[in-house]
Amino acid sequence: MSLRTAGIHHITAFARNPQENVDFYAGILGLRLVKKTINFDAPEVYHLYFGDEAGNPGTVITFFPWPESRRGRVGGGQVGRTTYVIPPGAMGFWEERLKRFGISTSTAERFGEKYLQFADREGLQLELVERGAGKPSAWSFGGIPTTAAIKGFGGAVLFSVNSERTIDVLENVLGLTKVGEDVGYVRYQATGEIGNLIDVVANNVEWGHGGAGTVHHIAWRAKDDEEHAKWQQAVIQGGYKPTDILDRNYFHALYFREAGGILFEIATDPPGFARDEDPSALGEKLMLPKWFEPRRAQLEANLYPIEVRVLGGEQA
Repeated sequence: MSLRTAGIHHITAFARNPQENVDFYAGILGLRLVKKTINFDAPEVYHLYFGDEAGNPGTVITFFPWPESRRGRVGGGQVGRTTYVIPPGAMGFWEERLKRFGISTSTAERFGEKYLQFADREGLQLELVERGAGKPSAWSFGGIPTTAAIKGFGGAVLFSVNSERTIDVLENVLGLTKVGEDVGYVRYQATGEIGNLIDVVANNVEWGHGGAGTVHHIAWRAKDDEEHAKWQQAVIQGGYKPTDILDRNYFHALYFREAGGILFEIATDPPGFARDEDPSALGEKLMLPKWFEPRRAQLEANLYPIEVRVLGGEQA
């Protein structure tokens, strides 16, 4: 196996209310809105990106918030739960913060780690875990100190309709290494320090259906365009039919649906989100690729206004 992904590049999900989406991920979770743009395939819909201070690979969750979206059902063929990593000792802070915002939580354990589990306002399943690995976030917002701030992804829990085939892709296409099995999960590890631990539910999971509160796809990291082209060939050699390489402005992307039903993307680390905005002003303006710029006035008129705001008397 010559190619091995460093782990998760980003995760993309569906939502309905754009302002509620911003309030939850920026206002409550304290992530930075690093890019406000549109869905290049459906330009009447926002594409919002939330991550660390720079939107580094392994930290970014993105959303297509469409007010007319149906409510989805989490199930097979999806990322069932998105895992965020926080610094050691920060769990108590987050338990209190989520409670203060009226968010119900529960706890779970697997592979010797404790997880704080909850859902966003749309029903997207999330969890927090303490780990020492990974660079601390330098972004502080809404009363969240950098000592407790979310670093990025710890990983993800995959719900597959054919777990054996999904595991085969993780091992033999993406180059992940098996860590072990525990309480009905099989764990795999990528080479990076963040977004690197992937748990697959060992039993097959009944199909879910897409819509608000579910994940659309999970993207894996390619270090550059040269490696990206090699990934395309590796996917083909693995028996899958990837898309052409697409320009997503902030990365290049290819997609394929693995045999367990989950839509996988492979995305390049560069060029990143500062290519069209100053790093100090990320997410402040609607950014459009050059091919949509002539339609700016029309597109802006069709989008709901949104703002990043401090909630509940917190301090920025």
